[in-house]
Amino acid sequence: MSLFDLPTLLAYLAAATVLVLIPGPGTAWIVAQTVAGGTRRGLQAGLGLETATLIHALAAGLGLSALLAASAIAFEVLKYAGAAYLVWLGIKAWRDKPAMETAPSAQTPTLGRHVYRRSVLTGVLNPKVAAFFLAFLPQFVHPERGLVWLQFLVLGVLLSLIGFSHSSVLAFAIGRFGRRLSADARFARWRQKLIGTVFVGLGVRLAAQHQA
Repeated sequence: MSLFDLPTLLAYLAAATVLVLIPGPGTAWIVAQTVAGGTRRGLQAGLGLETATLIHALAAGLGLSALLAASAIAFEVLKYAGAAYLVWLGIKAWRDKPAMETAPSAQTPTLGRHVYRRSVLTGVLNPKVAAFFLAFLPQFVHPERGLVWLQFLVLGVLLSLIGFSHSSVLAFAIGRFGRRLSADARFARWRQKLIGTVFVGLGVRLAAQHQA
């Protein structure tokens, strides 16, 4: 017996696509990172967020998300940790001097890994994402077909692929526009302030969320 029947799989793909296209904190994160460092950085940020998606999907399959949703203390701890991390990124962006990049390809592998790690943490430290997986993915999981954890993981992989495709389109579109402004010192200063504001805003938004 296969893990999924075709109607269930098609319904999931349609729902996942709609959810990915709805603007949210993940979209804001991709936009901010692409504006800050070009297409390549936006792609690295998207890859990091989708890695976090896979982690949440696997955690949901193993029951960790259920534990998080049931424990108000665990939810609050993770929520405020994630919020504090985002606010710290925002303050850091405000204080750092803007880097004048001649081209997105000038980024070093070290910077790429740094952006990737930040993005993974940003996704993992969002308890609403864990709660979302607990509420959304089980609708398309059939325990009678066995290997429940694998069903969760497969659904997470599909969502990650859809999400990364969306992130790639954003990164390429915004990166192409951003290259025209990369040599403008005034734009670079406002860019840093905008990035900092976005990060702080995301942190405050996360801190204000309540457990469902």
